[in-house]
Amino acid sequence: MDTAATARPTLFRARGLSKVYRTGEVAVVALHDIDLDIGAGEFIVLLGPSGSGKSTLLNILGGLDAPSAGDVEFREHRLTGASDAELTAYRREHVGFVFQFYNLIPSLTVRENVALVTDIVQDPMPIDEAIDRVGLTPRRDHFPAQLSGGEQQRVAIARAIVKRPEVLLCDEPTGALDYRTGKLVLEVIARINAELGTTAVVITHNAAIAGMADRVIHLGDGTIQRIDINPHRLSPSELSW
Repeated sequence: MDTAATARPTLFRARGLSKVYRTGEVAVVALHDIDLDIGAGEFIVLLGPSGSGKSTLLNILGGLDAPSAGDVEFREHRLTGASDAELTAYRREHVGFVFQFYNLIPSLTVRENVALVTDIVQDPMPIDEAIDRVGLTPRRDHFPAQLSGGEQQRVAIARAIVKRPEVLLCDEPTGALDYRTGKLVLEVIARINAELGTTAVVITHNAAIAGMADRVIHLGDGTIQRIDINPHRLSPSELSW
């Protein structure tokens, strides 16, 4: 059982969460009996080796996958058993996703890539504000091919936050980046968490990144091995690996 180390309102509540993938007669257990609470505004790092269940847990929290057993709630609304239409609305209205690869449209400028999602939400952030928050105002009319990897990842973050999501789910957001560029991207995620109060859940296999979290959830073999609480969060500039 996870003991929430915070007095924050609960954003996610998971109980008995399990996920089994089946291929023919072969069953692969990705998650087994996970209990977890995540508070509004928390910065969570999911840490563990490949195959530990990190991405499966993130995908279930984001409404991209469904558990085989157990319950997940988002602000007392059950995600478990929700219809495809309900999960689509949940993802559109509440969740921003950032992945290792940026998924930008090459033929669109930075501003156009960010603007794409503003038509599907009720109260988007001004496009130029989202771009400014990730430090790319001078590059807003550039195309992805004219940007570095770190700049492209920051465009992906701007695209995620322009919806004003309550939660930002990041799957290895620095995995394809070098040390210096990775730190810049982490700075942006930390700033969004601090300034906008957006709950951030970041997957990594890089233990050094754990220092910037409120709590670090260590996963292994589909279970929570332990949860560490950081009494003092480090800034990305203080991290080294």
